[in-house]
Formats: sequence, C-alpha cells, structure tokens
Amino acid sequence: MIFGRAGFGGAVADFEAAVVARDAKRTGRAFLRLQETFGPAKEAELLAGGPRLAAVLEQTPPGPRAVVAVLVGACVERGADAERCAPGVLAGLRTALEQAVAFVGGWAATGGGALPRPDGEEPGAEIVERAGREAALGWWTLREWETAAVAMLNHPAVRAAVGDRDELLRRLRAVEEASGTEFTYLAHALLVLDDAPLVAFHRASGTGYLLRLFGIGDNFQLHTLLADTLVGGGHVEGHAPSPQEAAVCRETPGQVETVGSFDLTAPDGGRIRDEGAPADVPVVDGVRLLVLDEPSCRRTWPASRFLPGMRGDVLLERTLDPEETERWSARVSPARVATC
Repeated sequence: MIFGRAGFGGAVADFEAAVVARDAKRTGRAFLRLQETFGPAKEAELLAGGPRLAAVLEQTPPGPRAVVAVLVGACVERGADAERCAPGVLAGLRTALEQAVAFVGGWAATGGGALPRPDGEEPGAEIVERAGREAALGWWTLREWETAAVAMLNHPAVRAAVGDRDELLRRLRAVEEASGTEFTYLAHALLVLDDAPLVAFHRASGTGYLLRLFGIGDNFQLHTLLADTLVGGGHVEGHAPSPQEAAVCRETPGQVETVGSFDLTAPDGGRIRDEGAPADVPVVDGVRLLVLDEPSCRRTWPASRFLPGMRGDVLLERTLDPEETERWSARVSPARVATC
C-alpha cells in the first residue's frame, strides 16, 4: 500500500487504511500528516474527512485517539456533518470519562497526593504503574475529549440524540469532585435545554410569560435574551439590551458590554446565579419557573455566548392571562435579601 497521498484528504485515507490494517508505524506517520495538513485543508476535504476519521476512532490506538477526536471536532466546526461525526466522538468521551473516574479512584487508593497534570506528553511510567495505562490516558486526554464533544453538542440534532446526558454528567461530576478540576464547557453543553418551556413571573408588574429556551449556555446569556424579549419587546419596564448585545447572545460572534436588567430569582426566593445554567431554574408542576425581580444593584458583564459555537434564543410563546399568572405567583415566595 502506498502512503503519502497529497493533502488532508490523502492523509485521512492513509490514516484510515493504517488503522484498519492495525499497522502501528504507518498509523503514527499518517497521524503526523493529519496534523500537518489540517490547517490548509480544502472545504471538501474537511466535509469528507471528519466523518471518516470519526468512523475509525474506536479502532485508533489510545495514544493519538483523543487528538484525532479534536480534529474531527475541528472538521465539524468548519462544516462537516455533526450528526455523522458525533457517535464516534461521544463514544470516546464515555470511555474517557469512565477511565478518568477509575484513574482518580486508583490514584487515591495508591497513596493519593496531588493529581498529575497532563503536560502534552503521554503519562510516565510511575503514573501508569499506579493507576494503569488506560485509566491514566482517560484522565490525561479528558480536556481533548471535552473540546471534541462540545463541538458535537453545539448542534441541536446531536443534543437531541444523546439519551444518556444525565449519566455523562454524573461521571463528569464524579471526576470533578474527586480531582478538584472543572470541565465547565462540557458540563454546560450537557446541561443545555432545547425547546424547553419556561414561565417567567415579573414581580414588579405582576405579569407572567410563557417562553421557550433554545441552546443557551449560561444564565448571563439567558438574562440578556430575557431582557431583550420582555423589556425590548415592550412587555415590562427596565433596561433593554441594545441590538448588538442581543445579537452576540444569539449567533453573532464577539462580546458587547451589557447591564443587568433583573435579579433572577427561584420560586423559593433564592438567587439564581448568572454563572450557572438554565437547568438550575427549578421545575414547578412540570415547567421551569423563574421570577424576575428588580435589580438589587448595578451589574455589568460582557454579553456573549459561553458556548460560542452554539446558537441560542429565547422565544416568547405568549403572555399569561391574569388567572394563570395568579396561579403561578401563588407558588412564589418573597425574594430573600440580595447581595451583589
């Protein structure tokens, strides 16, 4: 078999053939060429290459597997079909999480101490001896799997097809708790709500609104889009974000300084953290219920998307009639004293 065909497309074909043939030397050479040729790759090569690499991820040797997954994610970011690429990448993520859980447990069981920090090289012999090679690689490559998985989860069709998000989150939380390391982008991507109903009760005006959430990565983004929809739409009084502030929270790249329009409050009167996710909003009678209180102080932040590859939106379905609003408001406690 002749290796060394030109361009990224050729490198993909060479890598694919080498992996299927289980030829370690050829796989190593083709792996290097994948990285060398990715940057100048043509669109057609990326569109075809992403799914082909994803299809052989499971057969790829553990050492380069996570980097190849990152390349698949980069292909998706440049137009490759996320639905075709996602199964291989998410299967790899599941394995890496399972291995990382085993690693932090094995590390604690063999003397503990500070967990080693991945340094771009493969884990050394002492680390492998304490926890095993597969477990060590799971921990060592989890950042790469996070990057690749988020590129898949940016797409609503992929998110809809992931039936074990709760289990993935459970494993991720176990790793974070045991290691003291946060994988915030992956956590937020797994928490994203799509076509999710939200009742917003505006306390000052005594009005209520049924909205739907799509692809929102954090509550800063939710806050700005709620203000754009409700204040900008003329439904309640307050600070309305500029069109630019709202646009960067939907799909326009960049950041624009904005000012808080509300305090986001839970039905029990507690504060909903802007740094959190819409999934933090409590469910009441099958629907998330959020109270919009007057801002307790002036807060500013850069309006943007925490997950910049994901399009987000808040859509107003309808204004609740007075009887509906009264029923929801009866479930709401007074706000606790807020501090900024």
